[in-house]
Amino acid sequence: MLFSIDYIATIINSTIRMMSPLLYASLAAAICAKADIFNLSMEGAMLVSAFFSIVVNYFTKSVVLSILAGVMASVLVSACVGFFVLKLKASPVVVGLAINNTVAGATTYLLYIIFNTRGVFTHPSLVGIPKIRLPFIEKTAVLSTIFSGLTLLDYMSFVIAILVYLFFYKTVIGYRIRAIGINSEAARSLGTPVEKYQFLTISFSGILCGFAGCLLSMGSVRLFIENITAGRGYIAMAANHLGKSHPIGVLFASLFFGCCQALGNFLQNTSLKTQITSSIPYVATILALIVFTVQKRYAKQKKMLEVFNKDAASS
Repeated sequence: MLFSIDYIATIINSTIRMMSPLLYASLAAAICAKADIFNLSMEGAMLVSAFFSIVVNYFTKSVVLSILAGVMASVLVSACVGFFVLKLKASPVVVGLAINNTVAGATTYLLYIIFNTRGVFTHPSLVGIPKIRLPFIEKTAVLSTIFSGLTLLDYMSFVIAILVYLFFYKTVIGYRIRAIGINSEAARSLGTPVEKYQFLTISFSGILCGFAGCLLSMGSVRLFIENITAGRGYIAMAANHLGKSHPIGVLFASLFFGCCQALGNFLQNTSLKTQITSSIPYVATILALIVFTVQKRYAKQKKMLEVFNKDAASS
């Protein structure tokens, strides 16, 4: 396998396409974390979006209606999570796992009921999300390769990451949501409707997961596969953890995991076994979390040592 500039450009292009769904889901996890909500249901929200976008796509042949259907289904799932967690005070872990398993089973069942098939559904009439062509870069071969085949939702993921940053750090409502995440009781004592903001936040996370699901089923491919998310919701949680729930940090963490997925796909063309190449994103997730935890513990110990030395010097 020979590495060249064109080959690297192709890997970068694949990295962008792999990271876009992860970035949407990671941003969903980040905004929930800012509002003091542990959201474990991104996997189910993406999966239901991918399924219903394909269903509507098959019957209407409309990309816009398909995306709307996927987003609405994802928002509905996220709103259910918000109702159980915020209204009924159920455990976020139990609710998240229950939603993920229920959606996985429901989509498998509906796939057979609607399309009379199991495992995979695809059809020549399915319409994918249109690819965006940038005429001003097509004259450069490398840039043309890097940005080829990208959809509007791929480009939007970067824009939304910046908009989420501006929202949380430059607007009053953003400050209020961050205050809820820091100390919800203090925010409530100041008159902030905590539950209302939390419910709206988790519902908005459903929109982001809806975009991610649509990209999985109508972006690079036009099909639905059982468990098409393949653990991306959990990887998104890891990306959010590495990015410390900061939109820009989450962007770079998603880029890292997207690069790992792209490398895993390209290494399938080598002599390495498929089991090894397919495990690369998950091994990278574990290693990244280990490094992050060790670094965080080291920084905490260093800070405690500095405080101890300062107290000893003052005494």
